[in-house]
Amino acid sequence: MVAQISTGTLCTLALEPEGYPYGSFVTVAFDNGNPIFLISGLAEHTKNLERDPRASLLVAEGGSADPLANGRVTILGPCTRVEGDCGSARAAFFAAHPNSAYYADFRDFAFWKLHVDYVRYIGGYGRMSWISKADWRAAEPDPLGPSAADMIAHMNADHADAMVLYCKAFSKATEITSASMTGVDRYGFDMSAMTPKGPRPVRLAFGKPVSTPEEVRAALISMVKDARSKLG
Repeated sequence: MVAQISTGTLCTLALEPEGYPYGSFVTVAFDNGNPIFLISGLAEHTKNLERDPRASLLVAEGGSADPLANGRVTILGPCTRVEGDCGSARAAFFAAHPNSAYYADFRDFAFWKLHVDYVRYIGGYGRMSWISKADWRAAEPDPLGPSAADMIAHMNADHADAMVLYCKAFSKATEITSASMTGVDRYGFDMSAMTPKGPRPVRLAFGKPVSTPEEVRAALISMVKDARSKLG
């Protein structure tokens, strides 16, 4: 999820008024799991970091009618200026923000790296946990990330009936009137199912991990057939 997000809120400890959490909108990229920023020395957050490197970055998904049902991650650790060779930081940032190349060499701009110590994940209502540093380092960007939005739009536009079948056959959300896909990744997909008590999140797993849109399509077709068989 984080790998697909290129903006966030950087929180630093204010120099003035002293000690208050100071949040600012930033563009971000990731270099070996560590957030990278290209920021000006004139910015308040830069002045704050020069005094106290403790910082956090909040990144959040969009797209849901209920913002609190979206996933979000808060990353905490010391944030320091990248000294010497900025090669990997520069490459990662330019890949995510190619337009930044025109101001990257301005005298007052520099690359900064947040060295991840703690990660807090919230996946919506009732889905939250702390992620260990080891698990964060071992994580990989989802191969479906770049194509997920198109797949979700296609399923919701052309296969709304299939989502209802999935819910009724494979989840506890059997008394539903409609459902829509809200997310998809290598392991499965998320839906929002409309029940008599309001929308309910549903997560279903694929039979095995997938890595391409074609494999997703095959898995979803197979699940439709299984759902119809199960429901008679």
